Amino acid sequence: MSHVFPRHTKSALPTATGGDGCYLIDAEGKRYLDCGDAAVSCLGHSNPAVIRAVQEQVEQIAFAHTGFMTSEPAEALADLLIEHAPGDLDRVYFVSGGSEATEAAMKLARQYYLEIGQPERRRVIARKQSYHGNTLGALSAGGNEWRRTQFAPLLIEMSHIAACYEYAERAESESSHDYGQRVANELETEILRLGPETVMAFMAEPVVGATLGAVPAVEGYFKRIREICDQYGVLLILDEVMCGMGRTGHLFACDHDGVTPDILCIAKGLGAGYQPIGAMLCTGAIYDAIRDGSGFFQHGHTYIGHPVATAAALAVVRELTGRDLPARAGVMGDTLHDALQAALGQHPHVGELRGRGLFRGIELVADREGKTPFDPAHGVAGKVKKAALVEGLICYPMSGTRDGKHGDHILLAPPFIIEEAQIGELVDKLTRAIDVSLPG
Repeated sequence: MSHVFPRHTKSALPTATGGDGCYLIDAEGKRYLDCGDAAVSCLGHSNPAVIRAVQEQVEQIAFAHTGFMTSEPAEALADLLIEHAPGDLDRVYFVSGGSEATEAAMKLARQYYLEIGQPERRRVIARKQSYHGNTLGALSAGGNEWRRTQFAPLLIEMSHIAACYEYAERAESESSHDYGQRVANELETEILRLGPETVMAFMAEPVVGATLGAVPAVEGYFKRIREICDQYGVLLILDEVMCGMGRTGHLFACDHDGVTPDILCIAKGLGAGYQPIGAMLCTGAIYDAIRDGSGFFQHGHTYIGHPVATAAALAVVRELTGRDLPARAGVMGDTLHDALQAALGQHPHVGELRGRGLFRGIELVADREGKTPFDPAHGVAGKVKKAALVEGLICYPMSGTRDGKHGDHILLAPPFIIEEAQIGELVDKLTRAIDVSLPG
């Protein structure tokens, strides 16, 4: 009998006992092609360079509290990230995961405005159907109603504008560009409604992950968002916790859109699963305001900048950059898209195949022509997840795609080392899982 408190109390899960490249292995020896562990395992499960880095760091020093000392791997990792970071990003604040990164980003935005003498700026605007983490501040910024509802009395008041979700929300009379400009301009409307002097930040995912299923913004959307933020003195926070670190074909996902944020959040692929780690990057201007003001960011966790976690992440980022793995993710992502298109492109219950790089989404619908989602009572996403496990495939199906209740999608995020033969395996297993899971 287990004393572990699991995510789902009514599910009996296999026990992971080993990893081999793109595969996880359970206690019975069954192998699962890992293509949906929340976009974490970008290097697979047995990378020797990262394993060696963790072992060597533990032998040197396992922990040093950042209130007293820094560490060599943290310094080296920060240098490497900033070397490749877009725009004026200049400082790195290490945390233990994505929720901590977005939480820190919002707190830094607030303190920044206090430091520069604009204490009235306190409001955050985000987007509907977004996901920024599960701590109360991050959950408040997120726009997924299913995740928010039971905790609503505890949440901070924040505004949510429309997502850039072309498949479901662009009018037939609109061009893709015009649609993107229309929904981007909702930011300006909301800033004016709240009062520009009260708004401190806008937060968004460059490619929306868990809640929409790998939905990228249309061309020109984020450039307009950046213009609006600049016009009203609002900080742009980009959440790349899921879509960053090479997942979409660029080390930083925002490079595809040609925009640079004031604050950027990463996690998941940063540690590739070898250690829990995340990071918040900010511009030199924001850091200087703290340094030249109070001199102290009033925030912190015991394990920030953990030497073993940063040593692992340093090895991960060296693998990503030294082997040009983001570019490989782009190429293999095209291969995956083509394979999905061949197998599912005309499927009567596949509404859209979308995404960038090795971050791909499949939206499942009851009616392809009308884009009508399945009745939530069918529990399509949960059935696909179970059927895929039986097939030996780990993927990331989710429900509530449209509004937190209706709609189903499957998120695919395989390791960047995946080979063409494994893409064939992925698509074959997924197709069978979908077919046995749909009603009727």
